[in-house]
Amino acid sequence: MEARADRLRRLEAEARALIGEGRLDAAEERLREAARLDPTAGRLHDVAAVWQLGGQPARAEPAFREALAAFDHPRLRASLGLSLLAQGRLAEGFAHYDAWRDIPDCETKPAPGLAAPLWSGEDLAGKNVLIWGEEGFGDQIMYARFAPLLREAGAEVIWLCDPALTRLLHEGLGVPAVTGKGKLRIEGLDYLAPSSRLPVVFMQRLAAPPAAPYLAPPPPNRAPGLTLGVVARGNPKHDNDHHRSLTAEAAAELMALPGAVSLAPDDTGARDFWDTAGIIMGLDLVISVDTSVAHLAGALGKPVWLLLPAIGCDWRWGLSGTSTPWYPSMRLFRQAAPGDWAGVLAQVRRVLLQLSGG
Repeated sequence: MEARADRLRRLEAEARALIGEGRLDAAEERLREAARLDPTAGRLHDVAAVWQLGGQPARAEPAFREALAAFDHPRLRASLGLSLLAQGRLAEGFAHYDAWRDIPDCETKPAPGLAAPLWSGEDLAGKNVLIWGEEGFGDQIMYARFAPLLREAGAEVIWLCDPALTRLLHEGLGVPAVTGKGKLRIEGLDYLAPSSRLPVVFMQRLAAPPAAPYLAPPPPNRAPGLTLGVVARGNPKHDNDHHRSLTAEAAAELMALPGAVSLAPDDTGARDFWDTAGIIMGLDLVISVDTSVAHLAGALGKPVWLLLPAIGCDWRWGLSGTSTPWYPSMRLFRQAAPGDWAGVLAQVRRVLLQLSGG
């Protein structure tokens, strides 16, 4: 008889393979069997996450609620929030998603020495607020649109961030930005505002997110003959990078387009996002996978085409369509099936041909 632990490992391996093939019903069956053998919050989460990964958040939502009825765990609540956000239910979705910061051992914590309460919507007139950047660079650039609302409410604002973002936030957004390693002390703080907490609070009050563009652009850094900026790969440490990044063949095909140039810092020599912003402003178009440079181009109001995977497509790009309320200058190109970058690039070539009058 197959040992219980071996059976669980086999079921999980089969589920992963089935998800990669887009066979979500069969993957769910394997994971439900694993959850029956070992009914933990994590296994029930995996059952619901199948549908979230497969771009069916409306089907994931009841499964997450079922799991929450058995285990009130912050990871389940945060994932329910993602399923709601993907359905466009922003106020409810962000409120649930904020539970992620209560997950044991979550990586994002305030810097040592920053002793002030988290801001949860209190009056800000005459208050000093420190935003600290959390989650990825793209998330911080996307949520930077909310920072001016803190100042409009009467707050003095400073942003604690990675050095790659300091000039962008200071020059492009007009928010003083500092970096800190190890122990950092800033006196007179009234509130701490994690960058991912900003939409949680503001989207309870707003019907739509603040419009882009919201970053003041740097002077364009234009090179002759370079009209198309390309980002073919994201951070390899990202959980979904094997689905969201292009294959080597697809990346080569994209770079073969006329006027294409890689926007990877190793290729451009950019020191930070402010340098990359200047390069983007000298281009006619950016084509990117779902990574931070796409957010940067959208925040600058530059035309950007975003290439999206069928598996693990991020909540902020919705379920269908070619546009997003987050960035009006962005056009979405979606895989029709898992791994189908050839179909996406065929769409890109077709639209480029139409725009060129061919």
